[in-house]
Amino acid sequence: MSNSQTEERHDTMDPARACAMQAMLGQTPDITAGQPLPPFFHQLYFWAPEPPANLGRDGHPKTGIGLIPDMGLPRRMWAGGRLRFHAPLLAGVAAQKRSVIESTAQKDGRSGPLAFVTLRHEILQNGQICVSEWQDLVYREDPAPGTPQPTPPMAPTTEDACEEMGFDSTLLFRYSALTFNGHRIHYDIEYARQIEGYAGLVTHGPLLAQLLMLMAARKLGRLQGFSFRATSPLMHTERAQFCWAKGGQMWVRGPDGRQCMSAHAE
Repeated sequence: MSNSQTEERHDTMDPARACAMQAMLGQTPDITAGQPLPPFFHQLYFWAPEPPANLGRDGHPKTGIGLIPDMGLPRRMWAGGRLRFHAPLLAGVAAQKRSVIESTAQKDGRSGPLAFVTLRHEILQNGQICVSEWQDLVYREDPAPGTPQPTPPMAPTTEDACEEMGFDSTLLFRYSALTFNGHRIHYDIEYARQIEGYAGLVTHGPLLAQLLMLMAARKLGRLQGFSFRATSPLMHTERAQFCWAKGGQMWVRGPDGRQCMSAHAE
């Protein structure tokens, strides 16, 4: 069921897909039916495939034909989000995802017009809401040739724990496949450079958030909530440090010290 403001999807939360995600991350693939899924693994499910005619130039479904309205801006970014974890999602159990547009806005920024869309998702199993998620999307114009990149914030150096990870085009491709994400900035390097103005392939913001959530779960046990905001893109050639500080403050630090993402876990 779908219209311009609401959408509903169903999935059986196949354990094999969760195991594929574990393998992609270098973990032992050991999730079986009935076991709780790690936080944010619901990103692997509820695919929304569209025929080629319904895709935009960036590989995403065109805006204006589904839940997200057409705001006349071509570049899409997942800018951040918030999650509440009410109960564990179980692998191999039928689930329902309800999505609504919570808000839309347009304004002029320093780099030109911007459009903001916030989606709210609820993931249910057996009639119970297990996860509530707010997803913040930003749409903007193509960069003009020679436009300088904005100066990113510098990341703190006050962490109590730090884990490092590298990224490459194979990892980005596999994550795109598992999440059915067709955005070309993650696998088409010429498109990423020539059309959207990036230095290389862009590591998925949700993948960075996923790694932060897994780290937070190792520190806290089962998460109650998590919020994150992307502040600078991380290229596929760069290693990143995933940082934890007391009180649940977290961030991703690029190799030059810039902050790529800030987050808070509870």
